[in-house]
Amino acid sequence: MERAQDKTILVVDDEPDVRHYLRAILEDAGFNVVTAPDGQQALEMIRSDPPDFISLDLLMPKKTGHQLLYELKKDKVLSRIPVLIVTAHAKDELGKRDLDDLLQNRVMSGPGTYLEKPVQPMSYVRSVQRALGIEESPAEEQKLTLKESLQKEIRSASPEALQQALAALKNRVKD
Repeated sequence: MERAQDKTILVVDDEPDVRHYLRAILEDAGFNVVTAPDGQQALEMIRSDPPDFISLDLLMPKKTGHQLLYELKKDKVLSRIPVLIVTAHAKDELGKRDLDDLLQNRVMSGPGTYLEKPVQPMSYVRSVQRALGIEESPAEEQKLTLKESLQKEIRSASPEALQQALAALKNRVKD
């Protein structure tokens, strides 16, 4: 059976915060993760050490996700690497045409070929797991769901509530 810890995912996105976020989600799920800030660097990385899966932004400098996928399509081995487009531009004038082209010309096909930003951690991990044939673990799901809930609460909490929660956690660790 395939296992997350045996798989390397390449996350390609020009936004450092997005790269860090997606990397953290995948690492929490047990994957090995490498990143690239643009399609050109990603192509070099893919050619030198092909990953098991590629998470790819559509719009980037130097080489777009659209251009990178057409480059990969030219190579019989590299074209077999599963790819998930992760974009904020699936339905707007910046990315819709490129995404439609990739789908219509079967550069990418099937369900789960793209997710719209902002991605939900569970949906993102599930998409990668399904593409790689990895069984979805209930423990991993519980961990990701708990992390999502905590992040949501932290974003809406007051500074005082955060200080109280931190103090409670520190006290619990000491006990």
